[in-house]
Amino acid sequence: MSDVDAEPAQGQLRRLNRVMFIPLFVVSGVVVVSTDARSWWQAIILSTSVVAALVAFVRWTSGELFRVALPCLLVAAAVWPFSVFVVDGGSAFFGLSFAGSLVVPQLSRHRAWAALALVGYIAAIGAAGVLMSPDDVSGHLLKFVYVPTGITVIVLGLMFPNKKFYDVVAELEEAREREAELAVIRERVRFAGDLHDIQGHTLHVVKLKAALARKLVDIDTERAKQELGEIHELVADTITQTKELAYAQRRLNLSAELENARNLFEAAGIHVRINREGDVAAGANELLGQVLRETTTNILRHAQATRVRITLAEWSITIVNDGAQQAPLPELRGLAALEQRVAAEGGELTVEQDDGQFVTAAAFPHRRTEALEKR
Repeated sequence: MSDVDAEPAQGQLRRLNRVMFIPLFVVSGVVVVSTDARSWWQAIILSTSVVAALVAFVRWTSGELFRVALPCLLVAAAVWPFSVFVVDGGSAFFGLSFAGSLVVPQLSRHRAWAALALVGYIAAIGAAGVLMSPDDVSGHLLKFVYVPTGITVIVLGLMFPNKKFYDVVAELEEAREREAELAVIRERVRFAGDLHDIQGHTLHVVKLKAALARKLVDIDTERAKQELGEIHELVADTITQTKELAYAQRRLNLSAELENARNLFEAAGIHVRINREGDVAAGANELLGQVLRETTTNILRHAQATRVRITLAEWSITIVNDGAQQAPLPELRGLAALEQRVAAEGGELTVEQDDGQFVTAAAFPHRRTEALEKR
């Protein structure tokens, strides 16, 4: 359940594009080559343009387009005049048009000039081919100029909004990550507030009692001893409460934790669904609340979850979230410590991941059996 291994939405969309369009792209490339090539060596040269465009597309879906952009454009740009002047074919613009339409919208600046240059180059080479064939000018203009430039303009016109769409997706992902970070910070602030509630008042009282004992030590030894004894008890009690808080053993209210988890997940852009199969027994309320709190923190800190499902029963809770990595279970120390506490109370805490889902479940089957027998 790692944010490194969880694939972001932008990557999922590009991977979907790769699966959907590569077969169509390959078929189109075969049609282009078979239509224009008159010999095997012409087919090889024309194929290099198709391969260059295919490489650019694959790299684009991986977010690494600029590593291959220049060589792919140079190859495709060289094949287009070869097709016009040598092969007398008008379909080889396909590779340059497609590769250029991928690269131009990704540029950080001068995108409009780059788009004009791409369209102008394709049109200029096509026009030069028309000049070399004075017969049937209108037919050659259609074949070498109008169709190639028109299709290139259309593809470019589609790719610019596509770039904006991916930018919006990236911004949403960044916003979601910031919300998740803020949710974790809020949880830490709440923890700090609980720690202050435990220690702040006690330390203030200890300070006053220590000052009083100091004054009484010479005039009322017995009263000073009494004050020191109370200081000792206060400090011991504070240490115990601090340990309980550190190990998530302070008494919790499941209803409050459930509402808090819902708010944290929704703030992080995670859809939450809560299923109640029964009213939670009083004897399981505290421990199940601790399991929910620890699991909520783990999801916000370690996962790229989009959905969380919480199922409550009389003696159990199950939390399922997506965004789990296909790797060995990560070390979750909070849950490991809580597992011992649950086991000590006769329960079972299980953590599993399967098919992209992470499941945390706690149940008290023995207590349920005992409750049924008492009825």
